[in-house]
Amino acid sequence: MDKFTKLTGAACPIDQSNVNTDQILPARYLKWTRAQGIGKVLFQDLRLDADGSEKLDFPLNKPAWRDANIVVAGRNFGCGSSREAAVYALYDHGVRCVIAPSFGDIFSGNAVQNGLLTAIVTDAEAAEIIAALKQTPTLPVTADLEQETIVCGNRTFKFAIDPVRRMRLLKGWDDIALTESFRDRIAAFKTKDRAERPWSTPIA
Repeated sequence: MDKFTKLTGAACPIDQSNVNTDQILPARYLKWTRAQGIGKVLFQDLRLDADGSEKLDFPLNKPAWRDANIVVAGRNFGCGSSREAAVYALYDHGVRCVIAPSFGDIFSGNAVQNGLLTAIVTDAEAAEIIAALKQTPTLPVTADLEQETIVCGNRTFKFAIDPVRRMRLLKGWDDIALTESFRDRIAAFKTKDRAERPWSTPIA
């Protein structure tokens, strides 16, 4: 997993709460492999009309945000069904950070597994960032995980993130790497267990 420390780039405002995983990646694309380019169908039903033409009012279709690597959204982003492929679609499209007041629990867990930062700000702060981006679409945004800050224009916001998830993103650790970080403690436990229970079956 790639490390996440600091990111500066274009930020796409999606001024909507309860963006669910089926909106992020419609169910019919769940059979697609990542090699097929799952990022190109991100928000497919929100971005395109039934005839396949782009909806001009959807933010990700606007020139300033077409290649955004940050998304700013309303409360409860990533709610709904537990599909990790929704995170794949965001990541493969180029999105490395989502800023919102809250996230679906399973979505947040899947995000950290794939190197995607979910930065929690207040409702008022999310609304302020979205308003600033709507006014100045080319305004760059910086997400600094080490400092736990979001910089948008001349404003700096603190964001919240679970400490373990923060550490994993900074170090680029997946589940296996996290477990291996406790190698010495696991070995010490095995040694202690054998010493206290010499009659028991040795732990492999």
